[in-house]
Amino acid sequence: MTTTSPLGRTELLRSDRSPVRVLVVDDEPPLAELLSMALRYEGWEVRSAGDGAGALRTARDFRPDAVVLDVMLPDMDGLAVLSRLRRDHADVPVLFLTARDAVEDRIAGLTAGGDDYVTKPFSLEEVVARLRGLIRRSGTGTSARSGSTLVVGDLQLDEDSHEVSRGAVSIHLTATEFELLRFLMRNPRRVLSKAQILDRVWNYDFGGQANVVELYISYLRKKIDAGRTPMIHTRRGAGYLIKPGE
Repeated sequence: MTTTSPLGRTELLRSDRSPVRVLVVDDEPPLAELLSMALRYEGWEVRSAGDGAGALRTARDFRPDAVVLDVMLPDMDGLAVLSRLRRDHADVPVLFLTARDAVEDRIAGLTAGGDDYVTKPFSLEEVVARLRGLIRRSGTGTSARSGSTLVVGDLQLDEDSHEVSRGAVSIHLTATEFELLRFLMRNPRRVLSKAQILDRVWNYDFGGQANVVELYISYLRKKIDAGRTPMIHTRRGAGYLIKPGE
């Protein structure tokens, strides 16, 4: 569910209309407070912890919808915290926060069950954007703003039920295909670059692997446009757009 945030963006809410809950775990008090302030400005309820034990205690009481977790903590490794956290909160999305930027460290964090990874120094906007993406995908912050059905030509997408149809034909999409189509349909007739799509749909730096966008555009075309007037178009050197079939 969504409302309008102080920043003019769509504010994520839980299904019971209460604020999204985020737990920030970092042993640097100034950084933890800065992050907490930025997340509260999004309209979210935030609690923080300075070590692993405190994080686990707070998570049991607070039951967060997302966790920002520093890998380097004074009492235990962040990966160990994640392992114990998953026992009681199996589906809570976790964004790792660390000063280590080696590829092997990133892979270790994601392999251990983390959902995304941000290295220090970072921008607050990047952390917020990635958290929004994780919360949205987890199903906690649903898109129930007024007019939750997107329509472009004879293509319809229901942001609440995740149902998609073109004409009278229902179309089944994977979660990523749905996010990609939703982004296109929220911006009809607007050319979206691969970088914009990567940032909005995947919320992750693919290190130049923009061909993942081409791959998923091809998946969408097979499901949306096959045997019909094409709606998804390529603008070479610029990006992709969706518009009613003509």
